[in-house]
Amino acid sequence: MTASDAFPRGSACIVGAFESPRRKAPNIHPYQIHAEVIGAALADSGIGIEEVDGFATAASFPAEAGWQLNAVEIAEYVGLKPSWIDSTDLGGAMSLSHVGHAVAAINAGLCKVAVISYASSGRSWQLPATDFNTGRSGPGQYEVPYGASTISAYALAATRYMHQYGLTSEQLAQIAVQMRAYAALNPQAMYRNPITVDEVLSSPMISTPLHKLDCCVVSDSGGALVITSKERARDSKRGKGPVVLGFGEAASHAQMNQMADMTTTAAEFSGKRAFATAGLTPADIKVAQIYDSFTITVALSLEALGFCKRGEVGEFVASGQLAPGGRLPINTDGGGLSSNHSGRRGMYAIIEAVRQLRGESPGYQLDNPELCLVNGTGGWLSATATLILGKAS
Repeated sequence: MTASDAFPRGSACIVGAFESPRRKAPNIHPYQIHAEVIGAALADSGIGIEEVDGFATAASFPAEAGWQLNAVEIAEYVGLKPSWIDSTDLGGAMSLSHVGHAVAAINAGLCKVAVISYASSGRSWQLPATDFNTGRSGPGQYEVPYGASTISAYALAATRYMHQYGLTSEQLAQIAVQMRAYAALNPQAMYRNPITVDEVLSSPMISTPLHKLDCCVVSDSGGALVITSKERARDSKRGKGPVVLGFGEAASHAQMNQMADMTTTAAEFSGKRAFATAGLTPADIKVAQIYDSFTITVALSLEALGFCKRGEVGEFVASGQLAPGGRLPINTDGGGLSSNHSGRRGMYAIIEAVRQLRGESPGYQLDNPELCLVNGTGGWLSATATLILGKAS
């Protein structure tokens, strides 16, 4: 059996999608944001909450306010009674993973209508919260006590790649500059003023070689999706929705000391799987939403997904290929580097892909795109998930 035979390509649609306009939401509990975005996504689909029998989310980070059984707790809060539930936690890649799992569940008859949601008060959460990490016991004893952090982990990967392939800080800065060009068109983006390479390089150094403007914004926000079969979609509000054509997920490590090759990511494997299940290649993709927690995340992901050859991403970026009108416009709402990033931006990347295929992007809208790839990265370049969505038919 081939990958394309195993995944139910084109069998399910995203018929509802909504991203919270909140960017700073002090004194608003993340569960309230869950309720808001789920209600709005269902309204967008025209499907009632009583029809929802599948639910997926994860809320294990402090600013997400979850506890044990967090998916159950959120379902209770918003009034869902699912018979299929998924709380798979792949960090920033989790929402993409949930979409792939929901498609499989719908195809297997485990549910008919699945809601996927995410919400976080990443900016406004008032209680002390540690950086993402693992415990000090077990494998963590070899890394955690020495002060490793999310930013230092990504900086380590950036340093290695720059040493091995000659990527420059100026080329990395081009990614931030080009993402801001999209944010300038999005009235909901946190930061819209254009920036230059010099401004990126003169912003404070956070962890060498990554400057402040190489790092994502920190916001509050949330989003939700409604997924159902292609047949059920005909009775939804829009009568159809972007179809899920390809899906793949992969994990490589938790601790950076176990990362076999710091110059690539598990997107090599999740991307290959997604392209195989969709029956497509990178050359077929004209727009993508690539997780941009840091500029280096984008650079490594582009190569891992096959959009440029190993060691050539610097030239690819510097030549303007990611910018409006380039070969591969990405993060057309401004992405995590400029629009919003409340902790795990995979949800917002999916929503922007849906909006592109609907012709409804609040940022840079391409002329009638047929396909959109979405790639999410979780942890310390630890896990990835890749989706390929197609225009509704």
